[in-house]
Amino acid sequence: MEIWIDPDCSKCRVALETLDAHDATYTVRRYLEDPPTEEEIRRVLARLGLEPWDITRTGDPAAAGPGIARWPRDARNRDRWITALARHPALLQRPIITADDGRAVVGRTAQALSSVITPAGPA
Repeated sequence: MEIWIDPDCSKCRVALETLDAHDATYTVRRYLEDPPTEEEIRRVLARLGLEPWDITRTGDPAAAGPGIARWPRDARNRDRWITALARHPALLQRPIITADDGRAVVGRTAQALSSVITPAGPA
């Protein structure tokens, strides 16, 4: 699995500690240093089953300048949101975990973390 983290984020540190406690095998991506492309964000959104505004930190100071919190949340504006996330990766909710079996979560809760640590059932 891969985990997108900001090492300064307490939720990211908890996620890493949880993965380690379960002997999970994972790759760390420091997404502020190695930002995801628009295509990578689209793929993660598809795996998460979410829209870009669902994984955007609209209260972050970086969102205030362009007024992202007030942008329409609809299909016509979806690409605008994705472009903003790619250009300003600090706006991404974190940590984002993508498992090798296709599961993905925003790992901010114990329940979300558990959902990717526990083996998936039969397809």
